[in-house]
Amino acid sequence: MTLTDTHAHLDFEEFDNDRELTIKRSSEAGVSYIINVGADLESSRKSLELAKKYDNIFASSGLHPHEAQALTDQAKNEFERLVKEPKVVAVGEVGLDFHRNVSPQKDQETTLRFFISLARRCSKPLIIHTREAFPRMFDILNEEFLKGPLRGAFHCFSGSMRDLELAIKMGFYISVGGPVTYPKSEALRKIVGEIPDSRFLIETDSPYLAPQSHRGKRNEPSYLVEAAEEFARIRNVTIEDIARITTLNAGNLFGIPGADRSPRFIYKIRNSVYLNITNECTNNCTFCLRFTDPTVKGYNLKLDREPTADELVKGVLAESGKIDEVVFCGYGEPLIRFDVVKEVASALKAKGYRIRIDTNGHANLVHHRNILPELKGIVDAICVSLNAQDVVTYDELCRPKPKGNVYEAVKDFIREAKLWIPKVEATALDLPQVDRENTRRVAEGELGVRIRWRKYNEVG
Repeated sequence: MTLTDTHAHLDFEEFDNDRELTIKRSSEAGVSYIINVGADLESSRKSLELAKKYDNIFASSGLHPHEAQALTDQAKNEFERLVKEPKVVAVGEVGLDFHRNVSPQKDQETTLRFFISLARRCSKPLIIHTREAFPRMFDILNEEFLKGPLRGAFHCFSGSMRDLELAIKMGFYISVGGPVTYPKSEALRKIVGEIPDSRFLIETDSPYLAPQSHRGKRNEPSYLVEAAEEFARIRNVTIEDIARITTLNAGNLFGIPGADRSPRFIYKIRNSVYLNITNECTNNCTFCLRFTDPTVKGYNLKLDREPTADELVKGVLAESGKIDEVVFCGYGEPLIRFDVVKEVASALKAKGYRIRIDTNGHANLVHHRNILPELKGIVDAICVSLNAQDVVTYDELCRPKPKGNVYEAVKDFIREAKLWIPKVEATALDLPQVDRENTRRVAEGELGVRIRWRKYNEVG
């Protein structure tokens, strides 16, 4: 497990007596990488010193909004120098804090715009501090986007669900830490459940905001594990899933190492093992995330080759830990490689594994025969993407490659599957074009199968 703390202040005096031990404890706990964040000129210098001393620590350089009035011409020159250092991976923390207005709001805004410009010139992401200032922050960011592209993360996110939507729409990452564990943080927990996998970061903000079991004490990066466990509970995944997802995101945003980016044809989420056996698909769905991001729960599913049946069987048998089921589901449509699916499913079923297939329901069209009888006794469940209430909506959303009324063929596939496979479900995405009631009626009333709704922009 590799966790990445994207926001800590290990240079602060709270760590003067045990800084090295704190860093060692973090590594032992599984926090393999830390971004030490500058809050003023001196802490930005110290952050860089730490980053140069430890291979697994990286730095950022910035001026907290409380210190906005300290942005002299001399300071600007020094920040320019610091941000260009190779181990400085971000500009920040910078932003707006209208909670106490320690610095005048006008000075905060002027300073923020300087650092936005610096981040753009140096092609480095922003680490944004925003407290009780989200409307003004979004106004400024919208204005600055007109001058050129921006990227970055909202650190220690404290906004509303609407603020989350706006930040995600702008392309920013969302970072959350220890407060998610506090009893009264129900609103934050709901937000954590809504952050897309591809935009989720985690942090401690050490020495501040320790998680509940250490609340009121000094925070440190090793405590990130407690928050990660709560993130896993909220998002219905494992802590290993959280670590993999957020470390990949930290690498994508800040350019730091740690993530495994190799193509995967076997990947594990929660207690299920998934088999990704082809890049090919007979749909070109408008909503499919594979056209924009080939990663699922931190795994890269864009294959550079198709695995053999033998590789898949051996790979599953080598997986450790509890396995509830083996699922044929990946970057493409698994039943395109029907012979491989049948061979692998037969071998694994003989070993006692439960087998499921997630499919678009085109297999009988593709293979010009009814393939379902050949799955009897080796497949326990099949989930078929119905996706719409009628053929017009289906064609609009899924853009199927086979000719003819593919929607009716999918419905026929579901009907036939019920004769050969013990558990059959239809699935659909909760999209505006999809009439939930009529889609449910088609699945449950016409086809006699349960409809399972999938959330848009969430895979795995």
